[in-house]
Amino acid sequence: MAYTALYRKFRPLTFSEFVGQEHITKTLKNQIIAGRVGHAYLFNGGRGTGKTSAAKVLSRAINCLNPKDGEPCNECEICKEVLNGSLTDVVEMDAASNNSVEDIRQIREEVNFLPTKAKYRVYIIDEVHMLSTGAFNALLKTLEEPPEHVKFILATTEPQKLPATILSRCQRFDFKKISNEDIKKRLKIITDEIGVQISEDALTTISILSEGAMRDGISILERCIQDGDNEITNEKIKELVGIPKFEYIYKITKSLIEKDSEKALETTEEVINEGKDLYNFLWEIIKYIKDILILKSKGKLELYNKEELEKIQELSEKTTKETLFYLIKELSEVENDIKWSTQKTIMFQTEIIKLTVDKVNYGEDIEERLNKLEQKIESGDITVKNQTFTAPVNAEAQTTTKKTEAKPRPQNTIANIKSEEYWPKVINNLKSQGKITLFTNLMNTKAVELSDVQLGIVGLSEFGKTVIEQPDNRMAIETAIAQEIGKTMHVKSEEAQNIKPKNSKSDFGIPINIIEE
Repeated sequence: MAYTALYRKFRPLTFSEFVGQEHITKTLKNQIIAGRVGHAYLFNGGRGTGKTSAAKVLSRAINCLNPKDGEPCNECEICKEVLNGSLTDVVEMDAASNNSVEDIRQIREEVNFLPTKAKYRVYIIDEVHMLSTGAFNALLKTLEEPPEHVKFILATTEPQKLPATILSRCQRFDFKKISNEDIKKRLKIITDEIGVQISEDALTTISILSEGAMRDGISILERCIQDGDNEITNEKIKELVGIPKFEYIYKITKSLIEKDSEKALETTEEVINEGKDLYNFLWEIIKYIKDILILKSKGKLELYNKEELEKIQELSEKTTKETLFYLIKELSEVENDIKWSTQKTIMFQTEIIKLTVDKVNYGEDIEERLNKLEQKIESGDITVKNQTFTAPVNAEAQTTTKKTEAKPRPQNTIANIKSEEYWPKVINNLKSQGKITLFTNLMNTKAVELSDVQLGIVGLSEFGKTVIEQPDNRMAIETAIAQEIGKTMHVKSEEAQNIKPKNSKSDFGIPINIIEE
């Protein structure tokens, strides 16, 4: 007998066997009991959430010879033939491989014929968003006014790709992600039935890795029993799905936070020697840093045991949210590049060295000092040392500067608005205008006033610099600034170490020393 995959073997046969979709199954059962079954349904939701299974159950329930409380009996002639796929009145079609106009025209011709055995002819079209524009147009009229003996059940993971004319003709049901607890309960039922021992930690790990998809959870479980071992542990799951040892992820993350390039490279060598894929390792590091950020933001973590949580807490106390954001951003960029590279090891090691060099945050330190200095100048909390200077040639005498109070800047400068107030608004305005490329490259930058008519953008990547140098992008940024502060400013990329305080000279161009108190 041919082997049947676990997710097919344990596919729900009745509405009551579904987990996490009670809001849908209850409505469908009530419609069947009341005899108010619609002519077209749209089942939408993520992968592995039960869309196709629900469509199969519905096709049997409306044709069952002995239905009970809206459920199919799965024992009558009709139900059995639908289950073994021999009933021609229930047609399943994969739109990914049958997406042409001719495929839909064939359906249009078939719907005119009465069912051979069942009460209704049912068409289940999976991944319906893959149909071509012509196919959608061909389906439209039939879907709007089908014969009384025809029912359509459409399933998709991307309803936004369907034309509005199709959406408006269907009863839409949104399948939500299945909770971790529901996945654990279902997996426990399956393991008990197949005689496999599984620890509570292992169930938790599988449910989290499933990301709300029951089919993914069952597939992971199936991989764990392929070796014939009837006991599944947490360590076995992590080994099979390719998750690097927690020790390695912790060590390299700690090295990045502590800027220890030597230890980071040692850990990388250990991972390479064990044959782990660097792309997967990099992805796990990003997720781990994200988890540190969540914990630092008072969030809840589920995948870790007590000892692992203590280590995450330890790392969260050694760093800041800004640093974690920076690490995630930089590593994510490398992840995109390394996927297609033939030199993964070189790229990975280079990035690790770069992130463990102190100068990475040098620009941030300069900006922070400039912000503090600007606040002191505006509040008048500064002292200017007395200095002598030589007057112009035609002056009659030399003049000595006196202790000077800081003057407020003219009302028409940006300093009165504060960059931390208007710059995020400018970036968000660009996002709302649909300029996503500009938004993503500016989201981690700061604006510094270089003069009354020029603004420096600090923190741009090399790619970001090329983006804002494009005339259209530069004009878009300058327009957004003008709309926000009511003044035209020209923008340019600026390195943090090149920025000098605007008031480092007196109003007469005389150098002064500012002492921070």
